[in-house]
Amino acid sequence: MISIYDTVGLEELRRRNAVQPHRMKQFRTAFFKNALRWDEVLATLPDDARSDFLNNIDIQILEQVERYDSEIDGASKLVFKTRDECLVESVILRPKTGRTSLCISSQVGCACACHFCATGKMGFTRNLTAEEILDQVLQASRMVKAEGRTIRNVVFMGMGEPLQNLDALFEALDSLRAPALFNYAGSRLMVSTVGIPHAMEQFSEKYPEVRLAFSLHSARQNVREKLIPLAHKYTLDTLRAVLLKAAHHGKVMIEYLMIAGVNDGEDDFLALKNYLHDIPAHINIISFNEYEGCNLQGTSLAKRRVFANRLKTAGFTTTLRYSLGADISAACGQLVQHKKGSDCL
Repeated sequence: MISIYDTVGLEELRRRNAVQPHRMKQFRTAFFKNALRWDEVLATLPDDARSDFLNNIDIQILEQVERYDSEIDGASKLVFKTRDECLVESVILRPKTGRTSLCISSQVGCACACHFCATGKMGFTRNLTAEEILDQVLQASRMVKAEGRTIRNVVFMGMGEPLQNLDALFEALDSLRAPALFNYAGSRLMVSTVGIPHAMEQFSEKYPEVRLAFSLHSARQNVREKLIPLAHKYTLDTLRAVLLKAAHHGKVMIEYLMIAGVNDGEDDFLALKNYLHDIPAHINIISFNEYEGCNLQGTSLAKRRVFANRLKTAGFTTTLRYSLGADISAACGQLVQHKKGSDCL
């Protein structure tokens, strides 16, 4: 079988059936951009080619096994099963702005083991392939199409550290940006990382138009080390140099998760202000989302608002973010799957 994401294999199939390039373009547009049903996609091809395409193309890499819909904010969590019985999650976000976004996973679990993140508690199983990453986008696109929506933004903020799966990440980004496939503008894509300097440099150089989100969470080295084990290896000074380079391509996104009594004090504010003083950045102030077994607590909304307003007064572009999907454990830091089949790698 030829994967629908295998451009070389599809080209060979096209030639074998003497399908004209413009008909193949219609086929790809129907499948990737318009998210049509498979029978509607096949209908774009000449009659005598449809059987060969039907019998030789593998159009679904993941199996959706569960879906949870928020009763308070319109988020949906999708649980997918891979062919080796691993489970991963994606989240559809439907904010009041109407700009539907999709949060996708890049790994089964995560090796970073950040103390504020449920995914890190499940450990690391394996990297997802580019096809498994892309299939999350395709299946979510079909789902929201039935609602009269389209996926406007795709963010790599689900399970896993994307920059520890560079080959698959880059392959997926190439497909998402490809005019012949998904055709997303770089500004509609975002990759989040807890900070891996060499990989951040590679990413920024290869995809300067794709947005980079850096999970900072503290500008104090000792505090950051308590939250993010990788901070012991990659210091704030090293990461700052990388952020300055990345900012040459435009503002970088700084994610700052506020945790009561940990990173929300006066020293924390001053450290953050000083750390970012000459880096063009957009700071997102994020609420901490509790999960089972965690002893951390989020900073109150009132205190988060004061913190954000002080950053604005200091001249930083700052947004106070409100998490969606908390009631279905779909908010930032809550994605986790402890169930997996015995055959999972």
